[in-house]
Amino acid sequence: MMVPAALLLLGALTAVLAPRLLARAHWLDREPVVALWVWQCTVAAVLVSCALSMTLSAAAAWAAVRGHVFAPAPHSVVDAYAFDTGSPWAAATAVVLACGGAWSAAMLVREVARARARRRHSRAELLVRAPLLPGEEPESDRLVVLEGERPDAWWLPGATPRLVITTAALRRLKGRQLDAVLAHEQGHARARHHWLLHASTALATGFPQVPVFAAFRDEMHRLVELAADDMASRRYGRLTTALALVGLNEDRGVFGPCPTPEAHVPERVHRLLTPPNRLPAVHRLRLTATAALVPVIPVLVTFVPGLRALG
Repeated sequence: MMVPAALLLLGALTAVLAPRLLARAHWLDREPVVALWVWQCTVAAVLVSCALSMTLSAAAAWAAVRGHVFAPAPHSVVDAYAFDTGSPWAAATAVVLACGGAWSAAMLVREVARARARRRHSRAELLVRAPLLPGEEPESDRLVVLEGERPDAWWLPGATPRLVITTAALRRLKGRQLDAVLAHEQGHARARHHWLLHASTALATGFPQVPVFAAFRDEMHRLVELAADDMASRRYGRLTTALALVGLNEDRGVFGPCPTPEAHVPERVHRLLTPPNRLPAVHRLRLTATAALVPVIPVLVTFVPGLRALG
């Protein structure tokens, strides 16, 4: 039972220490795409540690499971793991971790179902506010213009993604500013940011006491916006993107002294106007490669006894 316990300890340490270490990193805002990757790898390491610990605990508790897991392995490999056959701790650990995995899957399914329900409601409301013209097919246009007094623009994902923009936004945003807004929303769609938000929200909702999942959700909501800002600014310039962001949000009180749900908008504008220096390409590559190795660590811990037995 040493390996399952080591995997649980590794997952727990990652869940506790990773948010603190990443919070101290000063490069996250400079490279939001790399930061998104690092966060995904960190959470994957926690999940892989729990999944492998569950598998080995089940193998220790039940001979049938052990026979399937170690079917192609020689007896020396099985003996190297020193399973305590029939251990109640192994069975309890396996059951608890299996329940945690099932709960995670249920939370993800619920989050996706809620998102789809919200999209259906949004599409139905969109059809009421922008009815089809004679001869026009449903969802044939990817750009929908709505009458509205508040400047706004958003991407509606789905089988046929659609970009919705209000007439107030068309009046306020001039030329390349409108293009920057469209590029920002298209950046979300191309990178499939909504799936990151679904996964992070599901984990944080299902396990609110696990710090890495709560931090994962908060950072995903922040970093996807920074990444989309960068996508727009690379095409239309940082000043243009910042002015477009101000134009869409200045009537919502986000630039006042009182905090609002969009309190991150001033930080995004400041970041666009005073862009931080990007990390060197070699540094970005090193961070990406290092993050990719983090989920591999629990796999290596799992295989260490077997590899030693094989000599």
